Amino acid sequence: MIQIKVATTADIPLLHRLGKDAFFPTYLPFISEAQVSYMFQMMYSFEALTLQMQERGDVFLIAYKEGAAIGFAAFQKDFLINETKLHKLYVLPDIQTKGVGKALLQEVELLAQAAGQSSLVLNVNRYNKALGFYEHLGYRIFKEEDIDIGNGFFMNDYELKKSLV
Repeated sequence: MIQIKVATTADIPLLHRLGKDAFFPTYLPFISEAQVSYMFQMMYSFEALTLQMQERGDVFLIAYKEGAAIGFAAFQKDFLINETKLHKLYVLPDIQTKGVGKALLQEVELLAQAAGQSSLVLNVNRYNKALGFYEHLGYRIFKEEDIDIGNGFFMNDYELKKSLV
């Protein structure tokens, strides 16, 4: 059975490790190692995770199975008025397709609904196999964007949205 707990700043080393274990295998098939390393440092350094939690107000959820951390999600309520933004959803590669990502996403949706949010938005790389996962769960592409993240790198994403009302 999957258990989901809200993370605290004490969990930042765990989030960093989970991020590293999931992030690189997710993106290396279609993004250069230099860009993946740059993005990881930008989003998963201890400092970046602390800022996301403490200053931006992101809520991190960690999924556990039999006491072992196997995935996580991070979201920000009121990213736009009454709209929650899913910033992160990662599951360890050997655990994917076992319902963990779906459980995390459904928990984010429930928490967003409970907070009166009308929709949930997220970005996914246009070449990420997770696109089909999100579409299967009711998310629809509403925008395509190329986001300049610095150092000559871009994130080539779709922005997806699902109504929560």
